[in-house]
Amino acid sequence: MNMRNSAGVPARLDGRRVRVTRLLTLSALSATLLAGCGIRSTEVPTDFGPAPSRVHCSLSEPDVSTQAARGLPVQVFLLCGSQLVAVERTVRVPDGTADSKRRVLVAQGLLDELEATPSADEKEAGYTTDVRGAMSVSGPLRDDPEETLRLSTPPNDLTSYALAQIVCTFSDSTAAEGDGSVILGGPTTAPPLRYECTDEVRTRPGSNEPPASEVSVG
Repeated sequence: MNMRNSAGVPARLDGRRVRVTRLLTLSALSATLLAGCGIRSTEVPTDFGPAPSRVHCSLSEPDVSTQAARGLPVQVFLLCGSQLVAVERTVRVPDGTADSKRRVLVAQGLLDELEATPSADEKEAGYTTDVRGAMSVSGPLRDDPEETLRLSTPPNDLTSYALAQIVCTFSDSTAAEGDGSVILGGPTTAPPLRYECTDEVRTRPGSNEPPASEVSVG
């Protein structure tokens, strides 16, 4: 037997109406809470805007012929994405320069490029440098190996990033020895050390300083 309420509506139907009313009330309450929390209830994916215009750590290829006209094409290592990445540069070395002086001139030109502010395109791609301070480079002292390069700032005083940039840049140039290592010292008479640029240094210069070893003289 179907029971009826005071309005003459069957109890079963009346119960259904109550449940529907409760569901509608809960739905409205949820929407209100979401709006109050700053969350928009929508099924449309959020638009985060267009993708970056330049790929991170990616630059267009330089014009080699134009570079050659400006000087000797070289590569320097800048920081990008917490690793070392080579970029193209040029340094000027007068024709007929003796090899002993040429090594120092190339090293100074490389150091100047490392200290220079990256171009607008390089900044946009994420390139930076940790080499600062207007450093200079000189040749060996009397008791140094002839391949020694002495910096005006002691290598131990440089950050691990700056030392990695300098070592890897020098070791990839005519400023280095034939085996790719580079002998660096500071402005004092303290013995120079032989530094190497390894894969670990290139990929994680912040946590891996260039390996250094003593130099045998004679």
